[in-house]
Amino acid sequence: MKEEKKLASLGKAEEGKSGKLTMNQNSNTRSVSDIVQARARKFFSKKTLHQRLPITQWLPKYNLESLEGDMVAGLTVGLTVIPQGIAYALVAGLTPNYGLYSAFMGCFVYMFLGSCKDITIGPTAIMSIMTHEYSVDKNPDYAILLCFLSGIIIFAAAVCNLGFLITFISKPVIAGFTSAAAISIASSQLKGLFGLSYQSESVIEAFSKLFENIGDTRWQDLTLGLCSIVVLLLMRKLKDLKITKVQPDDSTYVRIGRKMLFLISVGRNAIVVIVAGIIAFAAKSDTFTLTGDIEAGLPAFKAPPFSTWDNGTEIYFSEMVSNVGAGIIIIPLISILESIAIASAFAGGKTIDATQEMYALGMCNILGAFVQSIPVTGSFSRTAVNSTSGVKTPAGGIVTGLLVVLALAFLTPYFKYIPKATLSAVIICAVIFMVEYETVRPIWKARQLDQIPLWGTFLTCLFWKLEFGILVGVGINLAILLYGVARPKVNVSTVLRKDESGPHYVLVEPRSGLFFPSVDHIRGQVTKAGVGPAESSVMVVVDCKHFTGIDYTATKGMKSLCQDFERRHQPLVFTNVTPGVERGLCSLIDDIVIARSSDQIDAAYKICQHLQLLNSISKE
Repeated sequence: MKEEKKLASLGKAEEGKSGKLTMNQNSNTRSVSDIVQARARKFFSKKTLHQRLPITQWLPKYNLESLEGDMVAGLTVGLTVIPQGIAYALVAGLTPNYGLYSAFMGCFVYMFLGSCKDITIGPTAIMSIMTHEYSVDKNPDYAILLCFLSGIIIFAAAVCNLGFLITFISKPVIAGFTSAAAISIASSQLKGLFGLSYQSESVIEAFSKLFENIGDTRWQDLTLGLCSIVVLLLMRKLKDLKITKVQPDDSTYVRIGRKMLFLISVGRNAIVVIVAGIIAFAAKSDTFTLTGDIEAGLPAFKAPPFSTWDNGTEIYFSEMVSNVGAGIIIIPLISILESIAIASAFAGGKTIDATQEMYALGMCNILGAFVQSIPVTGSFSRTAVNSTSGVKTPAGGIVTGLLVVLALAFLTPYFKYIPKATLSAVIICAVIFMVEYETVRPIWKARQLDQIPLWGTFLTCLFWKLEFGILVGVGINLAILLYGVARPKVNVSTVLRKDESGPHYVLVEPRSGLFFPSVDHIRGQVTKAGVGPAESSVMVVVDCKHFTGIDYTATKGMKSLCQDFERRHQPLVFTNVTPGVERGLCSLIDDIVIARSSDQIDAAYKICQHLQLLNSISKE
């Protein structure tokens, strides 16, 4: 009995020698007014001002060099977003003017609140197809309300610091979603490319309807569309050629020539659309399928619609929200995901303030809804154009926004001559490069298990629905994570005596934390090691260095484990135990043995040998 008590005493937690802490209420208790004043001082500090209103950081340093870069980049992006905006409105199932309404307010708002100089906010292919998914009967009121509610939700998420939730959507899931969305968008544009008219809701249906109606193909539209694709791809490649790169020893005229070639490359969408529009204008009226009349002028600045009409029946706000369904959550989520991913890609090694980006994105959508915008987010293609065009500050968005406003004010009567086949070509050329086929091999090399969420997301998005694909991908990721937590790897090894005459003890080393999902697995592995390699007699040592914490269920499991070893008269020792884990174990297990050093493990081993000798003598 004395030896058993001595063995148990190795695991007793040492009493704190510093005594109980006392608190001086007079010095440490603060009144509510003190707390409010401290928070107010922090909120109205210069640091907070710079953080939440980033324009105050770069505007005082603004100069002519920045102005030049922003002007060139703003014009270039403007020439890109106008044809894209018209095309993306058609993807959303709306008239082209709504794409242009969505293309300018985000530029203005982001200049004040955005923290990344390269990002351009506006309509995107993915947001357009998601808007089409939830715009009931192609009613623009639903799209505008979605824009407003998305902004409110994104802004509220920023206030509550919920940006960390985005980290639960892994890169394979994002790659699968983006690739499937790109294929879905491209397939939806085949009808415009072939000059056909039909409705489709999925990739399979789009190809099925295409083959059903292939006999009605308009060869004029198909020829113009294919030529537009070829020209767009060739012009896209132009900016990567050496001839467009400005060299230090170039003369002024050569520099201007190189920059002109570069601008022609990045402004290819506008050039192709203008040329196609001129061709359509010069041809007979029924030669090509045209965009048709677009509502002229700027949108009225008014509150978003909180009710709408359907066949003479007024639909109120609550019913509109009910009709939108899961879109009220999915669209803000995707909007944040896209924008944060783009900001990270163009951060240039700097840390991204995700919360500030969410503030900016939320306000872009909220104010955009007042000018009849559809949901918007950061555009990867236009952000890349902005960056390569030499933008210096977010002020480049002002130029882009003003160009869109001028187009709405003066050019809308001419947009009706734009052939739909050319707009389809613009969309297809924009989204085909979103298919991230090049990530499959690196993901396989890094971790083969990540192929499951990648392909699960991709196939679900492609053949079911985009929003369900994200949920499936996140679900697979969480299942993999939880399985790793519930079934951690456990290393078992036998430590020999110094003279190597036999086993000193069996060392069991779990590779992750001790919490309720994993306790049964760890208990089973320790028991297996005790019965197998330890032959129910050799001491078993559990290395707890990977245990960062412990919960009640895990403590109960360890208590049962200790009782199992006690019934077999087999010693069980815990080592490398952190103070937090030790407190948890000692709270329920009185005679637990905790060794804090190798010397204590050796001492426990000697005591165990002595106990086993006494047990064998008593049996005789």
